[in-house]
Amino acid sequence: MKIPEPLIPEPLILYSRADCHLCDQVIGILDRSGIHWRPVDIDGDAALSAQYGLRIPVLRRPDTGQELFYPFDAEQLQRFAAETAPADQ
Repeated sequence: MKIPEPLIPEPLILYSRADCHLCDQVIGILDRSGIHWRPVDIDGDAALSAQYGLRIPVLRRPDTGQELFYPFDAEQLQRFAAETAPADQ
């Protein structure tokens, strides 16, 4: 099931790093889902590296700030992407 684009105003952010097999697994899930996303390599940013370190891969919704930490499956990803932002956002 593809999530309609209006429900996700900005692409999900995937915090990851090179040579991360779990990140590669999440990229596969994202690509099969049809959800719009963009990668951010935490190794290029000291603050992100300190914040996420060994916790990657992590998905973040730019519209709500909510994060989804691995492990998750395609169904959990779909629910995360389909959640609507609170009205005061």
